[in-house]
Amino acid sequence: MLTSIAAYSYGIASVAFFFLTILLLTSWRARIFGTTLTVACVMSAFWAASITYQAASGIYLALLTDILEILRNAGWTIFLLMLLGPFQQTNSLPPFKFKLKPYVVGIIAFYCLLLLVTIYTYSNIEPLQGETGFITDIVGRVVMAVTGMLLVEQLYRNTPAKRRWGIKFACFGIGGMFVYDFYLYSDAMLFRQVNMEIWTSRGAVNALIVPLVAVSTARNPQWSLGISVSRHILFHSATLLGSALYLLAMSAAGYYLRYFGGSWGAVMQVTFLFGAVALLVGILFSGVFRSWLKVFISKHFYNYNYDYREEWLGFTRTLSEHDHGLAERTIQAVAALVESPGGVLFISRESGNCEPVARWNMNLPNESESASSSLCHFLESKQWVIDLQEYDSKPEKYGAIIIPHWLREVSKSWLIVPLILLGRLFGFMILTQPRSKVKLNWEVIDLLKIAGSQAASYLAQQESANALMVARQFESFNRMSTFIVHDLKNLVSQLSLLLSNAEKHKNNPEFQKDMLETLDYSVQKMKLLLHKLSRGSSIEYPAPLLIDKLLQQTLALKSAFEPKPELEILDPDLMVVANWDRLERVIGHIIQNAVEATPKDGKVTIRISKQEAFVVVEIKDTGQGMSEEFIHERLFKPFESTKSAGMGIGMFESREYIHDLGGRIEVSSRQAVGTTFRVFLPFHGHVDDVKDAALRQE
Repeated sequence: MLTSIAAYSYGIASVAFFFLTILLLTSWRARIFGTTLTVACVMSAFWAASITYQAASGIYLALLTDILEILRNAGWTIFLLMLLGPFQQTNSLPPFKFKLKPYVVGIIAFYCLLLLVTIYTYSNIEPLQGETGFITDIVGRVVMAVTGMLLVEQLYRNTPAKRRWGIKFACFGIGGMFVYDFYLYSDAMLFRQVNMEIWTSRGAVNALIVPLVAVSTARNPQWSLGISVSRHILFHSATLLGSALYLLAMSAAGYYLRYFGGSWGAVMQVTFLFGAVALLVGILFSGVFRSWLKVFISKHFYNYNYDYREEWLGFTRTLSEHDHGLAERTIQAVAALVESPGGVLFISRESGNCEPVARWNMNLPNESESASSSLCHFLESKQWVIDLQEYDSKPEKYGAIIIPHWLREVSKSWLIVPLILLGRLFGFMILTQPRSKVKLNWEVIDLLKIAGSQAASYLAQQESANALMVARQFESFNRMSTFIVHDLKNLVSQLSLLLSNAEKHKNNPEFQKDMLETLDYSVQKMKLLLHKLSRGSSIEYPAPLLIDKLLQQTLALKSAFEPKPELEILDPDLMVVANWDRLERVIGHIIQNAVEATPKDGKVTIRISKQEAFVVVEIKDTGQGMSEEFIHERLFKPFESTKSAGMGIGMFESREYIHDLGGRIEVSSRQAVGTTFRVFLPFHGHVDDVKDAALRQE
């Protein structure tokens, strides 16, 4: 009786799957998902038909039935895997190519292995009759059922909510089929035999999934689901799975050593396991390994290299932190997109050069790049990300640009990323080689370009905020000057009153005493005000002047200082065009700083020479020196001073005035060794040339 019921049960399932197959073939869709679904239905129909034939005829074809069941489960499993995105369409011209994902290959290999084990089991009659063969067969079927349930759960959970309407019935049907198989074979494992009543009902249960799959096919014929599996979860899952497999393998190796190691077995096992765990910890905390795993997952498990939501959130979060300066955080945020461990940021300045302003895990070069150079012009006009390795192999791709020699000498330099703001080059970034190899395709390059533009907007906002802050500080400085003028007015009023009474009380000793005290106070007060108000109010007109004469006069005022500055004139009678008083004040300020930073037994040397089109004034001391960070971040920043009575505008004024003259200031320093300032001023001519020009005018 039960046999005839099984024939009807599985016969209904066979007819239902054949009917669904015909529907799929008549409404053919030229997509690989439709092909796989059709194959899965055909395998299910043949599997149910084979059991129907056995139940009706009494002829047992156990091997054929088991093989068809494995193929049927494999068909549904591959169909679910394809919906989860195991095939990736390459960015090539038609016909499109697809490549299998590694985990798909693993599951297919599992089914092939299970098929071979089944054939081997049936080819050895004695194991088949024993309990070992039965358990092996049942365990394989349980694993297939569990795999199917996990895939259905992943498919439904990772499908966007608005698209679940098209797949929910298929998930219910296919998931129900695998759940029922799990129930059947779990019961068989528990009681060491298959429950015939559960097995008989299995055919009817499978028949019920056909209308559910048919409804989902009608709702979603293209099976385009837009699956979005979390890369973060997949990364940690892969790490956990890999660690578990590694520990299992190491445990088996440790057991082998203990079993065959004799008296040394226990010692060898403990030592081996400790070393294995230490190696695992080192790998898990390795930045290179983590970078490789992220790249591997993005490359083999996803159609696109990036989860743009996560990347943009991380990018914005890094820029918004407060741990380091914005410039350094900008390098970190852009470098993280390509797993680069370091970089240098250059920003275009008013001087007409792109100057290095920040670094991260990379030496900061002392060179700057002219904004009118071929490199900067190319970055601004093309807005390309320059791959230096590609430039070496295919320089014709980048036209006539010339990569500066100092940039080529930067260790492990890899990419030059332009920072474009409103169509203009705001700066650029140099990134070092990544921890793991990253293929620069259109997706990576586009992401770097848009990230560079976003970073430029953040940096420009900070630059504007700093400029506004400096303007406000200068406003405060001007307000202070107003107060000083008010104090001077009061002093003038006091002296005027004193002068008006002097003639009348000039013979009065008391008046003379008060007058002297008032004059002394006024003089001290004016000295203090003059010390603070270090700028003259007269209009400054530049004129040709002898730089050696100016320095001789400047050093004459500092002859009483210790150490006494020494002047070396390598090229005499060099002339520049500048205002005498202001240039004397600027260079005198640098010399004064050098003297104050140098111990009395040290040495301060001022050297004058000519270098190409510039007059070079070199101020070298053997003082305490400055750090690289101080030079780049604080030395020329206005209102920043390390002196208790300093106003912090001396070096700022010096650099601004030298730039106004068309020159520049270079600084090199080593702590506890000394500092060298080199002031470059445009060369005007020798004194004889100026005299000849004056005679011709006469």
